[in-house]
Amino acid sequence: MTVAIVLGTRPELIKMSPVIRALEKAHAPFFILHTGQHYSYAMDNVFFEQLGLPPARYNLEIGSGRHGEQTGKMLIGVEKVLQAEQPDIVLVEGDTNSVLAGALAASKLHIKVGHVEAGLRSYDRQMPEEINRILTDHCSDYLFAPSEMAKATLLGEGIPEARIFVTGNTIVDAIFQHLGIARNNADTDLKALNVQPRNYFLVTLHRQENVDDRARFASILEGLDRIAAEFDIPVVYPAHPRSRKMMQQFALNPANLRLIEPLSFLAFLQLEGNARLILTDSGGVQQEACILGVPCVTLRDNTEWVETLEVGANLLAGAQPDRIVTATALMLARRNDWTNPFGDGTAGETIVKTVLEAAAGG
Repeated sequence: MTVAIVLGTRPELIKMSPVIRALEKAHAPFFILHTGQHYSYAMDNVFFEQLGLPPARYNLEIGSGRHGEQTGKMLIGVEKVLQAEQPDIVLVEGDTNSVLAGALAASKLHIKVGHVEAGLRSYDRQMPEEINRILTDHCSDYLFAPSEMAKATLLGEGIPEARIFVTGNTIVDAIFQHLGIARNNADTDLKALNVQPRNYFLVTLHRQENVDDRARFASILEGLDRIAAEFDIPVVYPAHPRSRKMMQQFALNPANLRLIEPLSFLAFLQLEGNARLILTDSGGVQQEACILGVPCVTLRDNTEWVETLEVGANLLAGAQPDRIVTATALMLARRNDWTNPFGDGTAGETIVKTVLEAAAGG
């Protein structure tokens, strides 16, 4: 049996890395197909090397574009590779356009599909990711749910229970595996940023609905400026190139934020683990903060990671400055002794075991 892993962004690669390592450990034939959704081939090669992963056999280098155009190009490219390689199963992870393209192309060719991180819902159809999640779940043969809550969502949508496997989330595996790599190959130094462990806030802010809307972006930046001043603590913001571009376009100049260049995953993981609090609009960072025991404030009106709210690791603050300040104060006052709801760090091995047993008729 041959497994094809289709991915297109760095977060997908991070969350699929435990699956890749488990496939290598099991000596199972597999290959990686990278759509090139966001990054250049050269940049991605470095990333694969940093994480100690085998390079992609295929890179479509699709690049950015309108959702329909980008997904269409991916469908064409992925289909050609799958027709040539004839894998037995295609594994995808998450909710990007690459995930949808990989799942649809495989389904049309009657190749089995496994969706890692199945069953997540924000219930906001304005988010392109929400559409991708739903469609991918409903054309998958194996749905690897990160929690019982995600399984309940899938059952509620009529997906047969026999297709659903509660595995925990591979992000737990990834953090455990990569923390060691990060410590051994650190390419950032808190001293260089002039911050002390547990004495700075970390920000990520890049989602289209936040940074492409001037009023919303300005409102969030005002809230971040206010917490830097009111709590008298450095607020470190590794600014995504798109975010910097929109700040310049909208003439937004936050006075109290410490803007730095984007970091490698390993360097960013170190910053996450040492932060006093994280403010983010990223789904992945919400999970990572929860797993690392770092309080989180989410700069969105909803989240697909409801578990982080339920265990007390996260609060939704939206985009209003007063709510951002209030949520920050509330999270700082909480004890960070919540239980990680995303599993014990064996999701990758469980997923691979399930796939191989299914192939063997077990």
